[in-house]
Amino acid sequence: MGDDGSVPARIEDVDELASALPHVTVEWGTDGNPSYQVGRKSFVFFRTPRPDAVDPATGERYTDVIVFWVPSEADKQSLVQDENSPFFTTPHFNGHLSVLLRASRIGELSRQELTEVIQDAWLSRASSRRATTWLSTRPEATR
Repeated sequence: MGDDGSVPARIEDVDELASALPHVTVEWGTDGNPSYQVGRKSFVFFRTPRPDAVDPATGERYTDVIVFWVPSEADKQSLVQDENSPFFTTPHFNGHLSVLLRASRIGELSRQELTEVIQDAWLSRASSRRATTWLSTRPEATR
């Protein structure tokens, strides 16, 4: 794939990008949804349908929600307050450093944008030692 940042993200990219980071394990829920972890801490996971994430028109629960950890409340707000962003949150996640994204909207992000969100999620959950080591090998990665 090109590195021009304009290639639309695909759902398959989540696994590829998250699994490529160091010290990542994948845990599988009873529903078959993956949870990507670093040091036994989830940083990206595919959520089961819950009553707090529903289609406003139909009331049906979203079946395709992905949760991404974020480094700070400011990062969270910058993602969910942008009207053009596919990221959202629900009251259930108030005070929780994460954002939600419907898999059906992942193509609204470029692969580069998804890469940055996943790397930030990993950095927010990895130990300081692991984060520092990884960042030292990747000068283009920023927090």
